[in-house]
Amino acid sequence: MAESCAPIPPIRIKQICGDACNSALGDSPTYTHSMTETWNTNIINGILRSLISESTPTPTSPCPYKYAVNSTIIQHAGGARSVSGDNDDSASVTSQARRGMHSACGGYWNTEKVGSGFFF
Repeated sequence: MAESCAPIPPIRIKQICGDACNSALGDSPTYTHSMTETWNTNIINGILRSLISESTPTPTSPCPYKYAVNSTIIQHAGGARSVSGDNDDSASVTSQARRGMHSACGGYWNTEKVGSGFFF
């Protein structure tokens, strides 16, 4: 198996992502659509901060890597379904399924070295 040339080991990246999610979501017991933008922003910024700080060679040198972080928060709380009769026409839903989703992305790169623009 080929060795990874990633600046941060994959196991550490998984820990960074988990920590950012736990920090952003805290003890939130339920999906709250009005909070998803804040949660996604906090998750993305937390991950980017950690990636930048852990991959910067020295405190005076800017981060030499490009990063893109995507975060999607999804809710799916299905309602109970009841089916009566022998054909599909008689199926009825006793309660509506509730769904919600918010997706966001963020990126970081050194514009002095690589210019500006999208890289994905």
